[in-house]
Amino acid sequence: MGFLKLFSRTGAGVQRLPSGSMTVDREGNVVATTVASGYPPALLHEVAVEVLRLFREARAAQMPLSEFNLHFASLRITAREMRGGAIVFLSPKTESTTSSMN
Repeated sequence: MGFLKLFSRTGAGVQRLPSGSMTVDREGNVVATTVASGYPPALLHEVAVEVLRLFREARAAQMPLSEFNLHFASLRITAREMRGGAIVFLSPKTESTTSSMN
């Protein structure tokens, strides 16, 4: 899946995981965001494109989704479809949230 490639770039410096939400249009353009402005907009756009692709592929497989949750080791992505676009919530898992889930 494309999501795994987004956050595992080689040659990239160490940076914090994104935290916040973003609203995207049907082309994957970020319309509004609460993610820190220091986070690369190109990476947010890639996340948006992958989210929309997942919704499109589910619809093509006749398994339409209205919402999904992806849980990675250190990041959680929640997305809801909104008339072709989507709202995406990005939240890094901290040590306290990781230990409370066990």
